[in-house]
Amino acid sequence: MTEASILNPVLLFMQADIVVKAIMIGLAVASVWSWAVIIDKAVRFSSLNSQAKAFEDAVGSGRSLEEIANQAGPNPSHPLPRMLVIALTDWREARTRGQMTESQGAMLMARIDRALDSLIAREGQRVENGLGVLSVVATSSPFIGLFGTVWGIMNAFGAIAASGNTNLTTVAPAIAEALFATAIGLAAAIPAYIAYNKFSIDAGKFTGRLESFADDLQAAVARRLGASSGREA
Repeated sequence: MTEASILNPVLLFMQADIVVKAIMIGLAVASVWSWAVIIDKAVRFSSLNSQAKAFEDAVGSGRSLEEIANQAGPNPSHPLPRMLVIALTDWREARTRGQMTESQGAMLMARIDRALDSLIAREGQRVENGLGVLSVVATSSPFIGLFGTVWGIMNAFGAIAASGNTNLTTVAPAIAEALFATAIGLAAAIPAYIAYNKFSIDAGKFTGRLESFADDLQAAVARRLGASSGREA
């Protein structure tokens, strides 16, 4: 077998043992799956962050919160305007009941706080969907590939012992076939590991962004409560 043949992935796969072939196919499927998650997450985070920046720019432009909420609609897809709609809806409902006492204002703030915390928890879980796949691929693929290599080497040594030929041209192809499984395992694991860490950080940053806006939103409602109480006094 020539050097070019030894380095030919298709030929290495075709000549591998059935167990090693099954491992290679499984690792290839895991790699494709992880790349699908990587592409999906990259697109989603890019869209979420760009929409969040546009919304934050609108809030910081000096326009009223009611105007921004009306522009977002009654059921916006992005969590930031949805948080604004939830807070303003609770505020309007409380105001329609007439004068609010201090205890009623505290209940309103607690209700808004629970609603925002619930939304943040759901959105945090949503942005983390798929990261488990990357974690599994990143941690298990090298060991699965190593198992394929060990199995292939055992078969190779058995065949060499049976033939009694220890010539390098006989040993090298069998060893190359076995090591190819580890190479596939690493090729699947490395991108998944890098992507898992990056998207975990991105998910944490996005959740922190939601929590920061929730704090600002609650402070804005508290100021309105204070201003309302001052006028009524």
